[in-house]
Amino acid sequence: MTATAKSSTQIAERITEAMLARKLAPGTRLGEQQLAELFGVSRTQIREALTRLVTRGIVTVSARRGWYVIEPTPEDARDAFEARRVLELGLLRHARPISADAIRKLRQHVEREQASLEGDDVASRSFLLGDFHVCLCESFGNTLLADTLRDLTTRTTLTAMQYQSSHHARQSCAEHVGIVAALEAGDLEQAEQLMHNHLCNVEAGLDQSLRSDSLSPLRQALAPLSENADFATSPPLKEF
Repeated sequence: MTATAKSSTQIAERITEAMLARKLAPGTRLGEQQLAELFGVSRTQIREALTRLVTRGIVTVSARRGWYVIEPTPEDARDAFEARRVLELGLLRHARPISADAIRKLRQHVEREQASLEGDDVASRSFLLGDFHVCLCESFGNTLLADTLRDLTTRTTLTAMQYQSSHHARQSCAEHVGIVAALEAGDLEQAEQLMHNHLCNVEAGLDQSLRSDSLSPLRQALAPLSENADFATSPPLKEF
């Protein structure tokens, strides 16, 4: 971090950004002492930041276990996508005309998305793809909806973290480009339809991945250590 101490609000936003960038996986423990040392603040400030994130529904806390990044279920993801559709499509349906400056900023954003697809920085790519939707809300001047959408996007990002391939990322970026083009042309109806299709595509991709092999994590964990390994012939496990 920097030598300048962060406020609890800044710390909460930094943690949220890390989730959107897929740097903090679902279930990650957020230790108070470690975070206090990292940010150069007191544990009281860390607790204030984490409490904010609990209120926003992206961190959970247990008296015995501590603070953790949420682990959304597929059902949680579907609820979040449904909420995003209501929010984002409603915003476009009732939007005021978007300014030329806002269009310019959105174009710059999708250009950064496109550039990130050519590099190896998956974190930046993931953050930009999720943050596009927040930027779109901000372009219409509605910061309240932007804050709400940031939390919903974080929830869907955490759910999809292990499933989005570079192919899906390229498709999402291309769909963002189409939405911005429709907005620039002043066709809000087309932008709304493209956004609807985009959100459905992202959710469908997640559903397909989850259905393809729901036992994948357990399957990988229990795979033999070598081609010749066999549970029946392996020596008994030792406790350490």
